[in-house]
Amino acid sequence: MSDNQQTNTEDQWRQAKLIWDHHQMQHELRPVDAAIGLGSHDLGVAAHAAELYRSGLLTTLVFTGRNSPTTAKAFPRGEAVHFREHAVDLGVPAEAILLEPNAANTGQNITLSREVLAAAGVHPTTVLLVSKPYMERRSFATARKLWPDAEILCASAPLEFDDYLKSIGDEKPVLDMLVDDLQRVIEYPKLGLAIEQKVPQDLHAAYESLIRDGFTSRLITP
Repeated sequence: MSDNQQTNTEDQWRQAKLIWDHHQMQHELRPVDAAIGLGSHDLGVAAHAAELYRSGLLTTLVFTGRNSPTTAKAFPRGEAVHFREHAVDLGVPAEAILLEPNAANTGQNITLSREVLAAAGVHPTTVLLVSKPYMERRSFATARKLWPDAEILCASAPLEFDDYLKSIGDEKPVLDMLVDDLQRVIEYPKLGLAIEQKVPQDLHAAYESLIRDGFTSRLITP
């Protein structure tokens, strides 16, 4: 690898780390009426939700999500089902978990989970969203748009960027998804799908640089 290639790799890591940090809301957690574990490829979401349950922050937990092309092989019975099973294995009582197995995107995660909670007689005013670390900001913006009368908090496993990359095992898809989530933070408010949030100039620059470098496999067409 040439010196120039090494510099580019270091620049990409720095830019990705900047986006990683921005995606996390850094909310101070406290007891909530309900939590929603957002389905994905990352079973660590279920593990962290179980840890938060055991800490006493919540008594009702919803796991939400069907399969996507990236999760069908790992979770053949659906993301929510596998997340629920993992949480039960980690000590969460089955009766504390509600299942929402149909959502195909974050907006549906929020809307359908709210319906599942209401059907169970739970009408929360404080809701904790448990997600992948880089999904916090986007899920927050979506929930604030779709559930404006609830106070929304966000949480994810407290992993450093390097540690998360190692846990996934493949850096390229993670950087693709970091860029993708920031694109949605920027574009979704224009479509009425999320509240608007300020994106600092240096973050825009990092985002545009990573797009030029080819981290684009997850981008949507605005």
